[in-house]
Amino acid sequence: MSDQAEPGFVRVRLDLSYDGKDFSGWAKQTSRRTVQGEIEDALRTVTRSSVTYDLTVAGRTDAGVHARGQVAHVDLPEAVWAEHEEKLLRRLAGRLPLDVRVWRAAPAPAGFNARFSALWRRYAYRVGDRPGGVDPLTRGHVLWHDRPLDLDSMNEAAALMVGEHDFAAYCKKREGATTIRTLQKLSWVRDEESGVLTATVQADAFCHNMVRALIGAALFVGDGRRPASWPAEVLAAKVRDPGVHVVRPHGLTLEEVAYPADDLLAARAEEARNVRTLPGAGCC
Repeated sequence: MSDQAEPGFVRVRLDLSYDGKDFSGWAKQTSRRTVQGEIEDALRTVTRSSVTYDLTVAGRTDAGVHARGQVAHVDLPEAVWAEHEEKLLRRLAGRLPLDVRVWRAAPAPAGFNARFSALWRRYAYRVGDRPGGVDPLTRGHVLWHDRPLDLDSMNEAAALMVGEHDFAAYCKKREGATTIRTLQKLSWVRDEESGVLTATVQADAFCHNMVRALIGAALFVGDGRRPASWPAEVLAAKVRDPGVHVVRPHGLTLEEVAYPADDLLAARAEEARNVRTLPGAGCC
């Protein structure tokens, strides 16, 4: 995956959002509806191209997960970009289904890679714990938890998780992939009017199911079934704990992806590709 477009191509950054309810995640699949598949099909149609231009995304979201601030890039032939640049957004708006929108399409700076150049991704997870349930108008984006949640204990537990750790206990392991991540932010706030609790979860990167597993552990602390120390104890064990529940995806939204200054993009991409180890960890 190159950090530069091939000669004769223009790397275009796309900023987009989608409601994940009816998508089988981001990554295209042969027989399922996905965000990547819809956008690539729309690009091929509006540019009247005979080939599909593959997208590279900042973070592959799972089935049912939403995005407000997703970022992707696509390499288009210079002639195609020159012909369609000014009207591309309007044409995509007319071709794409209403549950996915592209808000910006512009040439990317040198060294930009939507996935590897990213400094961090920020997610929000929303939970309602009112006895009567969740507002019907927001039910597609808010999880209902049927026990009252204590905000202070959840934040106490969250503070113990921040930092660079091996998150193997909270990730679905993938062959050859590291589970070491730097969790930069994990905190909860409650909106007094709606009663909805929102978790902010920010890290340099996330492994599969990591955010939803962290939220599941926090909910067990918040409703009193586990002490505030429990999520950190699970983390230290570095093995999947059957007591950690991976919550449903619809409460999760990718809110923002951040990138460094243009002159640091290539260096950040190179750094992100390095295999990570924790200080003091043995090799191999």
